[in-house]
Amino acid sequence: MTRKNMVLVDAANHTAVDHWEFAEQGVKLVKRRLVGGVSDGVDILEVDNGRFAMTILLTRGMGIWRGRCDALHLEWASPVQGPVHPSLVRLDSDSGLGWLYGFDEWLVRCGLESNGSPQFNERGGLISPLHGQIANIPASYVEVSFDSDSGEIIIEGTVYESRLFGKKLEMKTRYVTQAGEAGFRMRDTVTNLSASPKEIVMLYHINTGLPFLGKGSRVVVPFETLAPRSDVAAADLPQWDRIDPQPPGLPEVVFFFDPAANADGHTETLLINASDDQGIVLGFNKKQLPCFSLWKSRLPDQDGYVVGFEPATNFPNPTAFESQHGRTVSLASGQSQAFDLSFAFLHNKSEVAYAEQRIRERHATAAGTVFAEPCAEWSE
Repeated sequence: MTRKNMVLVDAANHTAVDHWEFAEQGVKLVKRRLVGGVSDGVDILEVDNGRFAMTILLTRGMGIWRGRCDALHLEWASPVQGPVHPSLVRLDSDSGLGWLYGFDEWLVRCGLESNGSPQFNERGGLISPLHGQIANIPASYVEVSFDSDSGEIIIEGTVYESRLFGKKLEMKTRYVTQAGEAGFRMRDTVTNLSASPKEIVMLYHINTGLPFLGKGSRVVVPFETLAPRSDVAAADLPQWDRIDPQPPGLPEVVFFFDPAANADGHTETLLINASDDQGIVLGFNKKQLPCFSLWKSRLPDQDGYVVGFEPATNFPNPTAFESQHGRTVSLASGQSQAFDLSFAFLHNKSEVAYAEQRIRERHATAAGTVFAEPCAEWSE
């Protein structure tokens, strides 16, 4: 086995590579720093395995800005012209909604202290902003490796979310793909480095828009229980699995799920385009991420038409509410929690049909209970 390694960022030794390129066996890796506008100073890593390509945002919590697999585009048209440098995102602005000023990634993490709506104290002061801090923290260590025998590409990054008199959390990210593979796998491992126990939450915001989506696009989500987040979502319940463009002015809708899973906790969801000839399969483990949200932003194309798949430790409510209902992860000093996700991209009708049949057959015995109104234990 011949493996080549390259350290791109090492903050402990105050070193970083501004520009680096690697090409071998159809694989291409490029690390570069963006210049100009709100992206000035953002470090990215472009990964191309010969079929699947993605841009990892080293300066934005190791998120994935956008990607491509054959003719399938992994992106959405956010009004934000990013990627935005974290120094320009004030999380506490707009009553805790400042996170939205940097939001244009295909895959972005929400956490680690909070990952839902802003939380305020009894005097109206902001405790936790929307979706937390982890997506706006640069990686302190990044290493890339390529195995010329197997064609395996591994990208590893470390992000710290910490402050004095509070948290000390470490997130180690690992992306893995093979040369020519139509997909990738990822694992995040969060460790509590504090001497005291800490509660954490994690939500993966996976966002897809045009040109993939269109009138007739749909989703497959096997579930034990489904509930609308709000009364507005309840009105949209008959077409929860349909993702059609909407006229301007309609509010967003969110649906909460207790996903169905096999005995090992594995489950899959599927996003299908209008022609049934492209699909995105998201796999995750319910034992790690027991909650799932489907977000439909029903905006005109130019304002951010997008659909989000969101596996998580909890539902995106204020952390205090989620803790009250036992949906946070408690980590003792030195304890870690891993989160595993996988992505497979489908490129013809037969692949899509097979994936849909497999998912439906695996979970044919799921309860499939649907609540017509928001569930008091799930929606604040």
